[in-house]
Amino acid sequence: MRHAMPGRQHPTVQRRLRSAFATLCALGMLGVAPASLAVDGSVLFQHCSACHLPTGAGVPGTYPPLAADFRAQAVTPEGRRYLTLVVLKGAIGALTVDGKPYFAVMPAQSQLDDEGIAAVLNHVATDIAKVGEGFVPFTPADVAAVRAADFGLSAQQVAQLHATLVEKRIDK
Repeated sequence: MRHAMPGRQHPTVQRRLRSAFATLCALGMLGVAPASLAVDGSVLFQHCSACHLPTGAGVPGTYPPLAADFRAQAVTPEGRRYLTLVVLKGAIGALTVDGKPYFAVMPAQSQLDDEGIAAVLNHVATDIAKVGEGFVPFTPADVAAVRAADFGLSAQQVAQLHATLVEKRIDK
């Protein structure tokens, strides 16, 4: 029988501890975010997937799907501002996504810094919404600019902004 050296843990235990630590950091539960996790949008999206599901398909009537609406929003300055605000401020109120009504209650993701928000938005854009050619990745500077300019907006105002953007698309 092999015994571990005093003070050393079995490699399997070490891997599990690292994985648990990474998950807790990604969810903001430790208040610590190693640099390698802070920019991994797919890891950070695990928190979002609790409601929007890992595929971004959402739950009918409760949590809207992300793909088509994100694709439409990500290509205009106003839409990019809205997407950033949803993560920064959350959204509370009626939304129509893909022609279906939702009553949004999305909390602000205040555990994420500007780099984390940009990473999550870029993950959704490339891996879930598959925005494609012409997509300009979100940067921490983009997020910081929205954070500074729209400091006083509420989650209700963010949800109302969505309706305004959908109406603009319909009017075109």
